[in-house]
Parts: sequence; C-alpha cells; structure tokens
Amino acid sequence: MRSDRPKKSRHPAWNAIGFVAVVVAVVAGGNELLPKGQAATPTAARSTPGVTAPAQPSASSAPAAVPVPAAGPSTTAASVPAGTLFDDFSYSGPDDPSLGAHGWQARTQAGGPGIQDTWSTAGVSFPAVADAQGGRALQLQVVTDGTTAGTKQAELVSSGADFFTGTYAARIYFNDQPTSGQGGDHIVQAFYANSTSEKSSLYSELDNEYMPDGGWGAPGPALDTTSWYDASKPDRVTHRSHSSLQGWHTVMITAVNGTVVYSIDGQKVFTSQGRYFPRESMGIHFNAWLIDLPFTGAPRTWDMRVNWVYYQTGQAKSLTEVQKTVQGYYAKGTHYVNTPAKP
Repeated sequence: MRSDRPKKSRHPAWNAIGFVAVVVAVVAGGNELLPKGQAATPTAARSTPGVTAPAQPSASSAPAAVPVPAAGPSTTAASVPAGTLFDDFSYSGPDDPSLGAHGWQARTQAGGPGIQDTWSTAGVSFPAVADAQGGRALQLQVVTDGTTAGTKQAELVSSGADFFTGTYAARIYFNDQPTSGQGGDHIVQAFYANSTSEKSSLYSELDNEYMPDGGWGAPGPALDTTSWYDASKPDRVTHRSHSSLQGWHTVMITAVNGTVVYSIDGQKVFTSQGRYFPRESMGIHFNAWLIDLPFTGAPRTWDMRVNWVYYQTGQAKSLTEVQKTVQGYYAKGTHYVNTPAKP
C-alpha cells in the first residue's frame, strides 16, 4: 500500500464471540501465490490480470430448494480446545436468527471503505456451491452500474472484537472476473481482523485484500497483506504479491510470540513484528467492495465466497493442522463450534 492510499473508514463494533487469538488461513484449490520477498515494502505496480475465470452462478441463480442444515448450538465437547471458532456458514440468509446467535451480522451501517454508504444485506447469501466443502458457502456479491445509486457492497462481520492472538483461517473463493457484465472494476475481496475504533490508542489490524483488477492507480492482480499500528496517520507495514488468486484458497494469519505471519495455501507471503503486532482484541470481517467507479454502463456483479472460517486462540496452527481439524467437523456434521477461552 502507498502512503497516499485512503485509509479505511471503520464502523461500530457489534457484540462478542468470546476468544483471545489471531491467525488467518484460507484453504485453496486454485492457482499458487508466489511471494515476492518478506520485507515490508511500499505499494508497487501490478501486472494486468490475464486469467479469465470460469462463469460462476450468481446468488440469485443458486438453487432455492436446497435444504439448509440446522446450525445447532455451539459445540462444547471436552475434545474441542477452549478458544475455538468454526463456522461452515450453513444459514438460510442474512435474516436467519442463527446467524446473529452465532455472532455474525450482515452490514448495513454507513461509511466506507469503498463507495460510501452502499452496504446492503442484499449481497449476503449462503447458496449451494458444488465445489465447496460440504456443498455450501457464504457469498458476498457486489453489484454496480458505475454509479453510486446503482452500487451495493457486501460485508459479513463478527458481532464482537474478542480475537487477539492465535490463528485465523478461512477457505475463500476469489474471482478475477465478474460473474456477469463487463470486467474492469476496481474490486477488493478482503478477509481481515481489526479494532472496533480507528481512534483507539491500541489500534490493531491484520489485513488481506485481493484486487484482481488493481486500484489506486496500479494494475492487478495483486494481494496486499498489511499490519497496522495506527489507522489515523496511517502507520503500517505492507507487502504486495503479484499473482492471480482465481479459485479456492486457504488464507492464514498467525499472530503469536510477537510475530505475525501471512500465508496462502501454507506458503508464507509476509511477516511483521515489533510495533506491528496486534495490541488489542479485534473483530473478523469478510467483505467485497469497490475502490472507485471507473466507468458507467450495464450492471455487473462480482461474487466472493467463503467456505468456512476457523480460529484458535493463542496457537500458531499449520495448514495441515487446520485442514485436519476442519475436516473432522465436516465428518461429524458439525456446522458451528464456539468454545470461549476462560478468562
């Protein structure tokens, strides 16, 4: 990221899920991301994407009659470590009572990032997806015709800010091309954790932002991994990787023993330490948004999908460990786990 890049506008915190850990992981079955070194670097130029993604069904085209598994109460068996979160997003829609009960909210609040005040629950759905583990996923759909009035962005955010050190992991489907309409929008597909207020004296943020068509004057595809110390100045260290992420990937962030490690499919992308290690608890965010509106015209849609999310307090889990744990939940038919760490 560059120093002149606009900072994100944050929105109010929600309620709590109840953990103390930070690490991010996204499981992949798509293209491999090649890191471009480990040192924190300013935003660099990106190469123009050359990958055309296979056509993907929009949220509206997902089979409406597919039954939604019951997302039962939090699993608290002794075999599940304290401070564990797992969710495979088996919900009927953004108004499903279980979604809120499990600590998630589809955003409607005003503000940024992206096109101000265009957040809508209309883009949040949980369709059947043939190539998703378990056959279902969270879908975040952005719709635009190049005007503010014709734009809707989508975000699902945890209802609390209780994630601090440990491992965050998510299996995400990134799209290099719109599901429908003309390409070229400066879309951001993001998975991150951050403080509830950018004015906090202990502000913390761990950020993954994938931009298939670039933005801020630079081409894509590119992945920005960024650790923040202060959002108001801004004060951060960042690294840009140049590679298409079309398809499924496991994205991970681990934050333990003073070191933050970002990885894709088990391959290290960036490391930060010192003042850029998180200092307070954070909330988890999945969102898809537009940096700007580069052209007007016929409507187009962009779809980002999240198969599952996993979090473990205080421990740096490997990709293999995360996959084994997640596979165990699927094998048992477990859709949701929440075992808050003891204070």
